[in-house]
Amino acid sequence: MTHAPGPAATVAEALNILRQNDRILVAAHSNPDGDAIGATSSMGWLLRAMGKQFALYNATGAPRHLEWLNLPSPLHTRLARLPFRPELVVTLDSGDLGRLGHELADVFADCPSLNLDHHQGNPGYGSLGNLVDDSVAATGQIVAALADAAGIPLTGGLAEGVYLSLIADTGSFSFGNTTPEALELTARMIRLGLDAEGLRFRHDSQWTLAKANLWGSLLQSIRLEDEGRIALAQVRLEDFARTGAVKYDLEQFVELMRCIAGVRVALLVREEAPEVVRISLRSRGTDDVHRVAAAFGGGGHLNAAGATVDMPREKLVPRLLDLIRKILNG
Repeated sequence: MTHAPGPAATVAEALNILRQNDRILVAAHSNPDGDAIGATSSMGWLLRAMGKQFALYNATGAPRHLEWLNLPSPLHTRLARLPFRPELVVTLDSGDLGRLGHELADVFADCPSLNLDHHQGNPGYGSLGNLVDDSVAATGQIVAALADAAGIPLTGGLAEGVYLSLIADTGSFSFGNTTPEALELTARMIRLGLDAEGLRFRHDSQWTLAKANLWGSLLQSIRLEDEGRIALAQVRLEDFARTGAVKYDLEQFVELMRCIAGVRVALLVREEAPEVVRISLRSRGTDDVHRVAAAFGGGGHLNAAGATVDMPREKLVPRLLDLIRKILNG
C-alpha cells in the first residue's frame, strides 16, 4: 500500500488539524506493541477531552498481554463496524503505511490523514501533515506534546497510555533512547497522579506458563556468532505448537539476548508461515541495525529495528548474519 507523501507538520500544526476535523479514526500498526496501543489509547483520551467524535482501530486488535489498559472506547478490528464515516485518519507509530492493514487502503484513498510517528525512514504518507520526530522515545510522547499544546492535563487514561508507550519503547527507561525529556515527562505525570507502580505491576504480571516454557527452550537455543558479537535465536512454527505460546509472548526476548556479555547485535528470527519470517534486531551505540532491517524492506531505529521477509528461514539467516558482520566491521 503506497500513498503520496504530504507536508511536514509541527505540534501546533498537527493540533490545528485535529481541531479542524471531527469524526476521527485513530489507527496504529497491526500486531501492536506497547507504544502502538499506548499511543492509540492516549490519542483517544485526548480527542475525548477535545470534544471530538472518534473511533479506535487496529487490524489485529490488542494483544492479550495489553488488554488491561483502560481504553476510552472499543478497539475496532473491522472498519465496516465503525459508528461513522471518518473525516480524518490519524495514524500512529507506523513507519510503513502497509503495517496499518490492507483494509485501511480504501479509507486512505478518500479521507485526509495525519501521520504521527517516531521511526526513522517514515515516508510521510499523511496527506494533511506528518509529525515525525525520531528524536523522541515513543509515539506516545508526541501525543503528550499535543495534549500540552492543547492545555489538556496529562492525567487519567491519557497519562496511562503515554506511560505505557514510554516504558515499552525505552525498555523501562534502560535503552539508549531514554532522553531527559522522556524522564521529565514521566516525572511530571507522576506528580499529577499517575500510578506508575500499579501500571508496571499490570504490565509485568501478564505471563502465562506457555510463555515461560517458550522462553525456557529459546534460552537454551541461543547461538553466538562472529566470535560472540552476534546472538541469534530462531523460533519455528512448531515451537509455538509445542508450547502453546503465541507470537506476542516473544515481546522483550530479543532485549534479553542483548544482555549476554560481548554481544553487540541480537537477532531474533521468527517463522510466521513456512516461507514468511519476522526478524527483530537490537544493538547498542553506533551499531546501526536499522540498516539491516531496511535492506529487507523493514524499518525502526538505530538500535531497534525489524522486518517481515518472504523467504525461507534457512535462506534468510545466512544473509542476515553477513549483513550484520559488515555493519559491525564498519
